[in-house]
Amino acid sequence: MTDLLLWGVLPYVSVVLLVAGTVWRARYDRFGWTTHSSQLHESRLLRIGSPLFHFGMLFVVLGHVVGLLVPMSWTDALGLSDHAYHLMAVSTGAVAGLAAAVGIGILVWRRFRVPAVRRATLRSDHLMYTFLLGAILLGITATVLNSTGATNGYNYREGISPWFRSLFTLSPDHALMQGAPLAFKLHILCGFTLFALIPYSRLVHMFSAPVRYLFRPYVVYRRRDPELLANREQKRGWERVS
Repeated sequence: MTDLLLWGVLPYVSVVLLVAGTVWRARYDRFGWTTHSSQLHESRLLRIGSPLFHFGMLFVVLGHVVGLLVPMSWTDALGLSDHAYHLMAVSTGAVAGLAAAVGIGILVWRRFRVPAVRRATLRSDHLMYTFLLGAILLGITATVLNSTGATNGYNYREGISPWFRSLFTLSPDHALMQGAPLAFKLHILCGFTLFALIPYSRLVHMFSAPVRYLFRPYVVYRRRDPELLANREQKRGWERVS
């Protein structure tokens, strides 16, 4: 029953909260749909931590998409051996995960050590940062343990990946998760909890794109001619004061 709830029900609850919360936020909280940027309070640490985190997370997400959605039969058909695949996945994933971890570490340090940024921190930020940092660290831990053989040669592409793909067919095979190591399970639980929190935190900005900016009219700047200003008739109440 526990496996059914965790691996057969919880993922769909997370998706429902994600979709429903995003729709509600877009309809009733448009002015709150923002990153709540704190760049005006401090920019030096932000310029370091933000690119590291965002670019690291971009490649982490791409790695998860390939690892979870691409079956082993596809890579085997391309002639890519299992050893070569894991070597490539671990090397690139380690760099991306380390960059994301260092980036989020700098951002968390900045948020709680810079007084102005700390005062601008929302209650939802504490919860969001906890699960975000937890998901990243647990993912790195699971990768390291799996690479060093501490998981007894567990292959997530034979267990976790088929289970994840079965969610899309609405027939989750939760039995595949029974043999998954604890670090992988905790990483997945943190990930789905984080998905559910996205619409209710500043992470909702990931669904935004400045599309209108590409098509907005040009901003016209005109030079202020001192002679024209001097000869222009002043409206009553706006006379120049010498």
